[in-house]
Amino acid sequence: MTQIQDFGFGTQIRKSPYFNATVRWGATGFSVYNHMYIPRDFGDPVQNFWNLINDAILCDVAVERQVEITGPDAARFVQMLTPRDLSKMAVGQCKYVLITNAQGGILNDPVLLRLAENHFWISLADSDILLWAQGVAVHSGMDVTIREPDVSPLQLQGPKSGAVMRALFGDAIMDLRYYWLRRVDLDGIPLIVSRTGWSSELGYELYLQDGSRGDALWERIMAAGAPLGLKAGHTSSIRRIEGAMLSYHADADIDTNPYELGLDRLVDLDIEADFIGKDALRRIKADGPARCQVGLVIDGAPLKGPNMTFWPVTRDGQVVGKVTSAIHSPRLDRNIALAMLSAGSAQMGAQVQVRTPDGTRSATIVERPFHDPKKTIAVA
Repeated sequence: MTQIQDFGFGTQIRKSPYFNATVRWGATGFSVYNHMYIPRDFGDPVQNFWNLINDAILCDVAVERQVEITGPDAARFVQMLTPRDLSKMAVGQCKYVLITNAQGGILNDPVLLRLAENHFWISLADSDILLWAQGVAVHSGMDVTIREPDVSPLQLQGPKSGAVMRALFGDAIMDLRYYWLRRVDLDGIPLIVSRTGWSSELGYELYLQDGSRGDALWERIMAAGAPLGLKAGHTSSIRRIEGAMLSYHADADIDTNPYELGLDRLVDLDIEADFIGKDALRRIKADGPARCQVGLVIDGAPLKGPNMTFWPVTRDGQVVGKVTSAIHSPRLDRNIALAMLSAGSAQMGAQVQVRTPDGTRSATIVERPFHDPKKTIAVA
C-alpha cells in the first residue's frame, strides 16, 4: 500500500472520512466535488474499468453529500423540489429524481432516499442543493428541518459486489432489491445500504453514519473483498459514458431541461403538487425542446482520455452543438460520446464533425446508452 503523503491541501475544502485509506490503497490524484476532495486516480483508468466490469471496486463517494429533510411537512416539501411524482414512494425506497428551478432548468440529479414517513435524504450530484432547499423552505410555510447530516457514502460496484456484500452481512442482504435501502450494522458501524450506484453495473452504496469510523469501514470492506478480487478504485468515466449516465456540470446544468435529455419519465405535469418549474416545463413540453442529447461514435484512433473541454460539433460547416462527455471504450473498441445538439440536427445515423484538440473527426449520431440499454446488469 502507498505511503501516506502530504498533498498540501488546505482546510477550506474538506477531506472525506476515507481520505487516508484511499491514499494508503493507491489514490494519487484528486478532484473537487461538492467542496470536497474525491479520488480520481488509482493508476490506469482502463484497468480500473476492467476491475469494475469483471470483478468489483470500492470507491470513496463521500462527496455525494446528503441533504436531510425531516418534519411533519417533509414529504410535501420534497415533492415541491422535483417534477417526479413521489406519491407512491414507499419508506425504504430510493428514486432517481431531478431538482428543477423556476425556468425548468436542472439544479441537480440526485438519488432520493426515504428513510421514514417524514425523513428523506437527497444524495447529491455536484451542486449546492442544501442552500437551495433551505432558501426554498424560508417562505414555504412548511414545517421542515433541513440540514447536512454526518453521512458519507461508499460505492461497492461490479459483478462480484453481491458476493462481497454477502461476506460482510450474510445471506439476508441478498434480497435487497434494486433502488431499495436497508439499515444495517457492521461490527458496530451504523450504515444505510442501498442497491444503487453510478456505474450501470450491479452495485451497492454504503452510507456511513459516523464519520469517525471511515477508516475502519474501508479496511473491513477491503478485507472481506480481497479474496473475491475487490480493488480500490474510482468511478469509471468509461463505464458511465457507456451507460449514458449524466455527469452534472458536463452533460446537464442549470440551463438544461429534462426534455432535452430525454428524461420525460421524470416529469409528471399532471400531479396536483405545484412543484418548482411546473409552468416552465409545461411550456417546454408544448413547444418541444430546442436541443436534445444524443450519442456519438467518433471515428479515428482511440481517444487518449476524456475530453477536458466541450468540443464543438458541426454539420455542413455550421456549429450545431457540443460534445459534453467523450471517452474510448476498450470493450466496445470505439470512441463514444454524449453530445447536446440542436433538435433539427439530431437525426439518428446522421454524420457530423467533431473538433477535437487533435483535429476534426467524423462522427455518427447513435442511440444511447452504448451498452446494456435495458440495464439488465444493474437490476439483476
